[in-house]
Amino acid sequence: MSTQRRLIISVVGNAANPAPICNDMQLSKWKLAFDLGKTLVDHGCRVLSGGGRGIMRAAFAGAHASKNYREGDTIAICPSYDFDTANDFADIVIPTGLDLARDIIVGNSEVVIAIGGGAGTLNEISAAWKLGRLIIAYKNADGWSKVLADTKLDDAERYPNLDDRIFGVTSADEAWAVIEKMLPKYNKVFDRIPFGLPKLKKKAPSNWVGPINIPDDPCKVQKLGDD
Repeated sequence: MSTQRRLIISVVGNAANPAPICNDMQLSKWKLAFDLGKTLVDHGCRVLSGGGRGIMRAAFAGAHASKNYREGDTIAICPSYDFDTANDFADIVIPTGLDLARDIIVGNSEVVIAIGGGAGTLNEISAAWKLGRLIIAYKNADGWSKVLADTKLDDAERYPNLDDRIFGVTSADEAWAVIEKMLPKYNKVFDRIPFGLPKLKKKAPSNWVGPINIPDDPCKVQKLGDD
């Protein structure tokens, strides 16, 4: 049994695509998001989003289509207090009641991937940038992902020794290649904001010990740190 904690990757983008999809660009973005969600779960990741329609629903639908899909692979961080605002492919629904403030939670995934997107997506990208996260943007979709692909969001030196930027891609395979190559180098977490610029610190060692086999007598379960 694997003892490696599974990556949680946010997929952000346009929420307003109604059903049925009504133009070629919406259909294209839906397919990009579907393929991305499927590819991420194919590689053992979980997919997180705001849990709404459009890109969020497409990514979750793709996750469900993966051969490696398991219940719990799609996580919806909803802006309202209502569980029922999440789309029908959301496995875990967390109704935060935080409205726009929940963009920070979405932006705090280990990787944030944008497909298209308006002001809400820009908020999530901005949060991820401040938090020192790896950010990927589709440059073949309209909206903020196309505008920001292969750019730096500001002049902050988050990782001075890296080609740190928002990495532009055009497909799920390209996105995964960036994750494999770059994520190990994004080894810092947010500390604080001195003088308006984010300060990052090195990540602490993980306490994740992997799944624990629980015996018949739960009193015999050894707690982390026990002798």
